[in-house]
Amino acid sequence: MISRYSRKEMEDIWKPENRFQKWLDIELAVCEAWTKRGVIPQSSMNLIRERASFNVDRINEIEKTTRHDVIAFTTSVAEFVGEDSRFIHRGLTSYDVVDTALSLLMKQAGALIRDGLVQLMDALKQRAFETKNVAIVGRSHGIHAEPTTFGIKLAIFHSEMSRNLKRWDAALETISVGKISGAVGTYAHLDPEMEVEILQNVGLKPTPASNQIIQRDRHAEYFSALAFIASSIEKIAMEIRHLQRSEVNEVEEFFHPGQKGSSAMPHKRNPVLTENLCGLARVVRGYSLSAMEDIPLWHERDISHSSVERIIAPDATVIVDFMIARMTSVIRNMRIFEDRMTRNLDSNRGLIFSESILIKLVDKGLTRERAYFLTQRNAMKAWENGLNFKDVLLEDEEIAKALSREEIESAFDINHALRWVDAIFNRVFNS
Repeated sequence: MISRYSRKEMEDIWKPENRFQKWLDIELAVCEAWTKRGVIPQSSMNLIRERASFNVDRINEIEKTTRHDVIAFTTSVAEFVGEDSRFIHRGLTSYDVVDTALSLLMKQAGALIRDGLVQLMDALKQRAFETKNVAIVGRSHGIHAEPTTFGIKLAIFHSEMSRNLKRWDAALETISVGKISGAVGTYAHLDPEMEVEILQNVGLKPTPASNQIIQRDRHAEYFSALAFIASSIEKIAMEIRHLQRSEVNEVEEFFHPGQKGSSAMPHKRNPVLTENLCGLARVVRGYSLSAMEDIPLWHERDISHSSVERIIAPDATVIVDFMIARMTSVIRNMRIFEDRMTRNLDSNRGLIFSESILIKLVDKGLTRERAYFLTQRNAMKAWENGLNFKDVLLEDEEIAKALSREEIESAFDINHALRWVDAIFNRVFNS
């Protein structure tokens, strides 16, 4: 299901052709370094550069015998290069190539994800300013709280995504390293200066120290950052799902012409896009745990991490890329029902202004405990009897001794409650 909707660029990154091309790029960079040091004759290097190639089907065929993917790859390359192929893979262990290439692939996938994050943030910002002053009832524990605006909700999501962007940039920096240090990382058959030169040619930096592999805490940071992104997307999706419930009906995913919500109930308009995103976030969080399990390996390495990464590297990046694109579309196209927001805001009959009454009573000299008691007594009366909170307060003799009618009525001013919206937006979007 995922691959049908994901951007083709992300899918192409993880195809065998691209992976083997990265392997070849690294092998050629190593050969260039040996040529510079006089180990490979320039004429041989010219031929290697001209002829070096591979055939994916042939690699798969060879691997059936060798049971080793890198040897199958170098054998295929040798068939293209000929006699001078003896210089290829000099001084390297397989994971000099495989791990360095994996970093390149993860960096390449990461750039697409970063672009998607920026687009999602742009969509959130646009809709946030569009609804900056659209009042909506706030909810805590699912129960009406004080008023807020729909724009503030979106501004909060934008702020969270900006933190995800910072985490993602940090993860990309962490993973943008390679190792060309030999079988156990001691440079037994090459030298550290060569490593720096080779990695610069492919766009990476060397790890300060390695054994046979790049240490997997780097990869775990990358997949954990993906899990953060997926979880934040789920947070937004869950909010939309709740607000689309029939009893709430304040926003709605765009319902396409001809779309069907239920095979049995033709009236249904279900939040299927955001439900799907909530499910996918669970998968990505699971992959982050798998990446953490890869951190402890035997001695200089074992191969237990390899099978995990062959699954989670393409899957997690493809899934998150898809999630970002889908959420961006949901935000840009979702319907916002301002009239319904107003109706829901008014449906609690003024109870959401209880704290304003509490504070006014305290300011008149009542203890907080007494002020809370009086406010709650009237709030519960209004709640349980379906009465207007302001009317109940105006009829309370003890309240009347402390507050005038004008003071009570001023407590129900929604503009006063939302007077700092611009300040919030300035903090979010100008920081």
